[in-house]
Amino acid sequence: MSETPPENPDFDSMARDIAEVPAVEVIVTVAVNLMSAAAVKLGLAPHEGEGDKYKDLDEARKLVTALAGLLDASATEISSFHAAPLRDGLKSLQLAFREASIVPDEPGQGPGEKYTGPIYG
Repeated sequence: MSETPPENPDFDSMARDIAEVPAVEVIVTVAVNLMSAAAVKLGLAPHEGEGDKYKDLDEARKLVTALAGLLDASATEISSFHAAPLRDGLKSLQLAFREASIVPDEPGQGPGEKYTGPIYG
């Protein structure tokens, strides 16, 4: 059984499309994707009982740290209108990580805390 190869992407069209998207929108979209992936890896699946099926704290740590770094680096580039809810979401994920950990990290050592400062919970 042979699979048909995917169509070649139209890179000119993709570049033209992305050129029309404001940087703030790209940053927010990436942040929301990181938040969603981290939530799943923390076992916070949308359907009850499925959380542990996808839980992987090592992967969640990487995603939360990447999110914190992105938000730290872009804080002066995006308005507080966009940044505030993203920071709230990040803090919620950091607290969820702490709660999900069998041996919680020391304050300041959790995922992304080198960017956000210590999270207590």
